[in-house]
Amino acid sequence: MARVIQQLATALFLCFAANAIGEQEQVEYRLGMGDEVQVTVFGHQDLSGEFAISETGTISLPLVGTVTLGGLTLRKAEAAVIDALKPDYLVNPRVAVEVLNYRPFYIIGEVQSPGAYPYVNGMTVTEAVALGGGFTHRAKKQNMRIIRGWDQAKEERTVAATDMVLPGDVIKVLERFF
Repeated sequence: MARVIQQLATALFLCFAANAIGEQEQVEYRLGMGDEVQVTVFGHQDLSGEFAISETGTISLPLVGTVTLGGLTLRKAEAAVIDALKPDYLVNPRVAVEVLNYRPFYIIGEVQSPGAYPYVNGMTVTEAVALGGGFTHRAKKQNMRIIRGWDQAKEERTVAATDMVLPGDVIKVLERFF
């Protein structure tokens, strides 16, 4: 009996760990239009600089030209810049990409001041609602919805007050019907 309980506990732990890893990957930040990034090519100041990601998801690097960063995580963005530099310009480039300014997030629905707000790293849904002036008296305070900024399908998901907000997200506070 103790062995069965131990196996069940192990299986539950593995399921929880898999779900936590999957959620972490899902929430990992992806670059998008309006983000400002610092690209550093170590040892090559002339190839480094600050760049704004365009509406097409690209930046224009000196010598290299257009590099697509929109929709990529920071690690993948670094790899994209390395791939652009490697064949013709540098033998073994070392690159770092960091976000200088995030694009805003949006909050709509039953909040005092719906609109666009500057993103603050580590922000939760509750903190986003606070930036929007708090709930109205008609607000449904549970089961708020979010559309992730990087989600091409623009699928609405139900979120808890403690869930993380990312730049470009649209938070929808619904109206209660009683």
